[in-house]
Amino acid sequence: MVSVWPPGSSSPVPVGCGEIVGLIESPGSFLSFIINREENTFRPLPHICFRFLSLISLNMSGVLSCSATDLAVLLGPNATAAADYICGQLGTVNNKFTDVAFAVDNTYLLFSAYLVFSMQLGFAMLCAGSVRAKNTMNIMLTNVLDAAAGGLFYYLFGYAFAFGTPSNGFIGKQNFGLKDFPTATNDYSFFLYQWSFAIAAAGITSGSIAERTQFVAYLIYSSFLTGFVYPVVSHWFWSPDGWASPFRTDGDLLFSTGAIDFAGSGVVHMVGGIAGLWGALIEGPRLGRFDSGGRAIALRGHSASLVVLGTFLLWFGWYGFNPGSFNKILVTYESGSMNGQWSAIGRTAVTTTLAGCTAALTTLFGKRLLSGHWNVTDVCNGLLGGFAAITGGCSVVEPWAAIICGFIAALVLLGCNKFAEKLRYDDPLEAAQLHGGCGAWGLIFTALFAKENYLNQIYGVKPGRPHGLFMGGGGKLLGAQLIQIVVIIGWVSVTMGTLFFILKKMKLLRISAEDEMAGMDMTRHGGFAYMYFDDNECHKAIQLRKVQPRSPSPSGVTTTPV
Repeated sequence: MVSVWPPGSSSPVPVGCGEIVGLIESPGSFLSFIINREENTFRPLPHICFRFLSLISLNMSGVLSCSATDLAVLLGPNATAAADYICGQLGTVNNKFTDVAFAVDNTYLLFSAYLVFSMQLGFAMLCAGSVRAKNTMNIMLTNVLDAAAGGLFYYLFGYAFAFGTPSNGFIGKQNFGLKDFPTATNDYSFFLYQWSFAIAAAGITSGSIAERTQFVAYLIYSSFLTGFVYPVVSHWFWSPDGWASPFRTDGDLLFSTGAIDFAGSGVVHMVGGIAGLWGALIEGPRLGRFDSGGRAIALRGHSASLVVLGTFLLWFGWYGFNPGSFNKILVTYESGSMNGQWSAIGRTAVTTTLAGCTAALTTLFGKRLLSGHWNVTDVCNGLLGGFAAITGGCSVVEPWAAIICGFIAALVLLGCNKFAEKLRYDDPLEAAQLHGGCGAWGLIFTALFAKENYLNQIYGVKPGRPHGLFMGGGGKLLGAQLIQIVVIIGWVSVTMGTLFFILKKMKLLRISAEDEMAGMDMTRHGGFAYMYFDDNECHKAIQLRKVQPRSPSPSGVTTTPV
């Protein structure tokens, strides 16, 4: 038996343990008690202290306090000691919850980084399936090098240029080689996540210049892109110091809003796509891609199976690319705990899914009308175009708007491909059209359909914040988005265009015509990616010899099996 002070009573009442449980579980009873160990009695906590205890479950970062004055009515001369004890315990619990919150957020960001990094395998499979078999080993190796060179150069220079503090509006100036890192705002998980984005941009570029580019050119461009070009753009639009960033803290926001590019329709996809555009333009088309009259000749990839596999791997990774860009998951919004950041993350995954699905179906029927075929590789590219477009506004639009985004993204891709053929532009993976064209559309789409309350949740409450034009938010956000498109095109054109031009003048860009015809796997990498027989076996099907032609041929040489 112990004694309990019921509410309003001046003396304790003896009760058993079962009765105490009943008091605790019954509606309206006090749910918290203080035990007096000397007297073997319980006292009810006053309501104000119980409210502070409740804050632990409602706000993990809240400051908890319980003063002696609050407890004096019930504890008399022991109030000060009790208050010190309770506050100490509450502080300990609060610190533990804060640590748990940091651990959960870091784990979430690391897991998202792993998902985005898995997209490198998707890029590799997509590229391998989209090129001819004779260049499979080459394109796979370039994807590995994008990640490896990108990792080193982003560590040495890229992160500092992107997020190093202190900095200015143009470029970061601190944390080279992760010196003085981690900082008060960013940990190693953030670095890893941003590196996975940088190598994604480099991977996009590699597809545009596939099947004709020298190995050394891949190393040079991927290092330059991940170490300088991409980081500067990400600084402009994602750093708190960037001149066009919606997170800017040291000056006025661009058009009172900043450019909204949540996960990188412009920062990642346009940068990679425009870089690939200049590489392909300066190199010129692959041999045999266009006839003497300028008519396009299809040089189809050797494996639709690899294309589909790569597409699904990229789809899977996009759930780290877009939802992961929140960086944190344990954030409560003012509208209530049930509408916290975890709900916004779920909505972002839904908008991403709907945009990709809509773009895939639109491409399926669009290509059927244009070519008369149901082509799986075209559908895969359409799906990825929808993802590239929704990436910029995935967190600030409604699911129904994502369907519009995907539908128009497919039309943009189809139109860009037609225009590219007329210009005799050759991009084996349609990377410039897909990532550059659809990425630009994604920025415009965000300016049309972004919701004000979603923007306030993610970028901070700002009364009268400019938002989507079609959502009643005026045209300021559209102006900011158009500026973003223009400056990305200009910056990447000047930097990467100049680099590819220099490489061409130094004869470091394109391989010889002989190597291109034979395939780089054999001429540059020592063998084919696919082996159907042992190296020491004689196989008549692929042995060739030079013979005199019986009739004139374009090359003057006829090859026949031995």
